[in-house]
Amino acid sequence: MNSGSYQLHIKIDRPVEIRVGSLGTVTFEPGDYVYTGSAMRNLDARVARHLRREKKLRWHIDYLLASAGVELIDVLIFPSGDREECDRNLAMIASGVSIPVPGFGSSDCRRCPAHLVGLR
Repeated sequence: MNSGSYQLHIKIDRPVEIRVGSLGTVTFEPGDYVYTGSAMRNLDARVARHLRREKKLRWHIDYLLASAGVELIDVLIFPSGDREECDRNLAMIASGVSIPVPGFGSSDCRRCPAHLVGLR
């Protein structure tokens, strides 16, 4: 199966300011973050793309991962034929994580306030 959802564990070691499409310029404080995404086709290729430093910046997460001081430290993959991205993300939100940038990674989502959360 080459579809499912994934979570990227990201470490930011200093304040990072980036321009993120319609969200404008946002600042990320140092800390640990988790981005939840999905790929209902070619999951392996999507995750491999996130691991590359050199790529065309397309999604919100691309802009963050391309920034100096930002490191992708772990990837969790959840193979599935079902779209579980929001369920996983909402479970993290319910556990008390923060929403550092409302709308980040969730511009096409009607269920989640963001697909990037800050770990406390």
